[in-house]
Amino acid sequence: MSDDITSIRNAIRDIPDFPKPGIIFKDIMPLLSNGPLFGKTIDLIAERYRGQKIDTVLGIESRGFIFGSALAYKLGAGFSVVRKPGKLPYDTHSASYELEYGKDTLEIHVDAVAPNSRVVIADDLIATGGTAAATAELVSKLGATVVECAFVIELSFLNGRAKLVPHKVFSVLQYDSE
Repeated sequence: MSDDITSIRNAIRDIPDFPKPGIIFKDIMPLLSNGPLFGKTIDLIAERYRGQKIDTVLGIESRGFIFGSALAYKLGAGFSVVRKPGKLPYDTHSASYELEYGKDTLEIHVDAVAPNSRVVIADDLIATGGTAAATAELVSKLGATVVECAFVIELSFLNGRAKLVPHKVFSVLQYDSE
């Protein structure tokens, strides 16, 4: 493992029993507060997409806004967002997805990405893959192509990649157990 990856992993703080008992929350705030390390994280992700003509980076609410906007800047691409219902002021498309107990919905502006454009979906973490899969569905509704879904953290023991097939997934860090 490279020194940068080790440093990024070491900056992720585990918070036991948050938001509920039995969950170990991966806290990215120490990573974000370290400017050089945050920059290295974005550089590692951006390096994957150099020369791939990415038109838009799409950030998933809300931590995906942080990583997605920095990634878009680094790539010289546009940036847009996917949000919870009622948060976007213009006409939207929506996609629903299953949660452990119930459903949730995401929305995107109808003009957030152009038809035939190349999109990278960005978020801080992939767990079960529901939000990323719903986001990929929204990109398809707009007639664009998902180049890849990019995450800083992947909880691979939850198998979220399976929900994203046929889309490619990249993660800087993988955790094989809680």
